[in-house]
Amino acid sequence: MENDTNNEVYSKVVRAGKRTYFFDVKSTKGNDLYIILTESKKTTNSDGSESFQKHKLFLYKEDFEKFREGLEDVLAKIDALKNTENSETEDSLIDDSYSTSISFEDL
Repeated sequence: MENDTNNEVYSKVVRAGKRTYFFDVKSTKGNDLYIILTESKKTTNSDGSESFQKHKLFLYKEDFEKFREGLEDVLAKIDALKNTENSETEDSLIDDSYSTSISFEDL
């Protein structure tokens, strides 16, 4: 029998190595939407058997915008840091390509 308080509206699965992420949109009895983010990680037990560790985060409609803002801010910062690292790496390659080991006395 279907549970009316947890109707699944949409689901997206993202597989990433040993981890799988589930983005589930569900609706309440009052038709309010909420999101359940689940991380599932495959682990190997000491006896060699495999199991899954799951962690869930419930995100309610009143928090959607703040969550989005926080996530966008963090992703933008990561992009900026990557661009800074790439720029520094390119700068060091350029500087190294113009350096020589000639001393003043050699001239």
